[in-house]
Amino acid sequence: MPREALEQALSAYPKTVALKGRHYTIRVMTTADGDALMQFARALPAHDRLYMRRDLTSERGIGSWVEDIEQGVIHSLLAIDESGVAGFSTIHLNSLEWTRHVADIRVATAERTRRTGLGRYLAREGFNVALALDIEKLLARMTPDQEGARILFEELGFTPEALLKDYVKDREGQLHDMLIKGCNVQDFLSRRAAYGLEQ
Repeated sequence: MPREALEQALSAYPKTVALKGRHYTIRVMTTADGDALMQFARALPAHDRLYMRRDLTSERGIGSWVEDIEQGVIHSLLAIDESGVAGFSTIHLNSLEWTRHVADIRVATAERTRRTGLGRYLAREGFNVALALDIEKLLARMTPDQEGARILFEELGFTPEALLKDYVKDREGQLHDMLIKGCNVQDFLSRRAAYGLEQ
């Protein structure tokens, strides 16, 4: 992966976007943002945290996230408003040789931003980062009853690829299925004009 392509993609940040009368600054997450991200995660509904790779409400989980940033395993964009972190989009790479062309995309938004289009915007920005990382396919994970997430990713061209029964256990010990949706990055880019992503 040419490092220059990633640097060029990230040089577009920070940027400001207005969505339904709300203004957000979109910028690259740094290792100094750990505490702010933890406060954001702690304010999320518990169900929204089920599909995350780690517990971002804990020091250990945030420490792991920051370590992955330092090592280039994840590349995160933060949305900031007057109240702090309003959302994030993350491309999570994997170390397996035969799946290095595949990455996970994670998007989460604060409750105060729901129905403003911020989640969709962050997801689309994530595609630009994935392209710079030479990623060919993105996977999104969610529980089937996370209707907002399902609709968001379906609108972006993700289609169901797997349903893992009883894959997630919440803090109360309840089991939940995990739905995995996938999208080819080039297929998305071929439709980018329809999503307002012209470069």
